[in-house]
Amino acid sequence: METSVEQALTILRRNQLKVTKQRRALLDYLVTYQDHYVAISAVDEHMRKLFAGMSHNTIYRNIKEFETLGLLEEKAQANQTLVKYQCDFKHQHHHHFVCSNCGKVMELQACPLDEFEAQLPGCTITGHRIEFYGLCADCTRKRAAKAD
Repeated sequence: METSVEQALTILRRNQLKVTKQRRALLDYLVTYQDHYVAISAVDEHMRKLFAGMSHNTIYRNIKEFETLGLLEEKAQANQTLVKYQCDFKHQHHHHFVCSNCGKVMELQACPLDEFEAQLPGCTITGHRIEFYGLCADCTRKRAAKAD
């Protein structure tokens, strides 16, 4: 069975993108963020430590290409952009629960779009993103233990 990085490399090759040592290093770093978002500025900082001559534009262009190919998920938060590695290449369309305490991201398979479409007769929905926020099971247990 292919690893997540191997799957991503296959997708890059299939889309005629060279697998360079920089792209491989970027994937190796991003794969550690499958259940948490990371600021693009942190990705940029990491890559520039590994490859001192690598430009910001190259890093951001690769991140955008990865996002376009479905390798990354991107979201805006406050004044920064965050990314996380795609959790499931077989189910590109999915939603998340994000723990507001530890930042853990969990994938949700169900999509309530049909219910929303029923409330918008004649409209065409062209995209959506749904995220739920709260405390994950671990953080809920820790909070309950502190309260005792």
